Amino acid sequence: MKILVFSDIHSDLRALQKLMEIDAGHYFAAGDMVSWARGLDAVGPILQRRAPNVWVIPGNHESERNITDLCDRYGLRNFHGQTTKLDGFHIAGLGYSNITPFDTPGEYPESEFKTHLSGFAALSPLIMVCHCPPKSTKLDRAGEGKHFGSPAVRDFIEQHQPYYFFCGHIHEAEGSIDTIGRTVAVNVGKRGYLLDLAKIEVKT
Repeated sequence: MKILVFSDIHSDLRALQKLMEIDAGHYFAAGDMVSWARGLDAVGPILQRRAPNVWVIPGNHESERNITDLCDRYGLRNFHGQTTKLDGFHIAGLGYSNITPFDTPGEYPESEFKTHLSGFAALSPLIMVCHCPPKSTKLDRAGEGKHFGSPAVRDFIEQHQPYYFFCGHIHEAEGSIDTIGRTVAVNVGKRGYLLDLAKIEVKT
């Protein structure tokens, strides 16, 4: 089974339509479909084409309530703080970013990230979908010496070693791939990343 993970559409409806034309079993929208929660009714009908196999988490530009309403209206799946199991893999989702200077609708302090992530600690084998990248990696680099990711997210990856970790949030790092231990970590951006679960070698 193939899953498509993408993020940070920010109301680029043409990009979203192209993503929905890609053949996959499930689609994971990793936040910031719009900016400042405006325009969700424009992206909803496009995502609805692949419902009910579309899983959505809020970015920092959407609140949990925004995403709940979107999913209820268009038959999508609210994946914030949730898990599912596909082809033997646990897939876990957590939206929001760490604190920004802009007071956007979906932000967590590091302590809250740590609390939410702890609920996924026992899941194995695991694939993580978050909006926020791990701190001090290629995924959160916004410029020379500028890293804006979450220490709590990085700590979780280092300790629990999911097979894959997907995020967005930092636009400058779109498409970047890093490794943290055995974890392959990708900032998917609006170009997205297509993963074939059948081709992952599970280590026992």
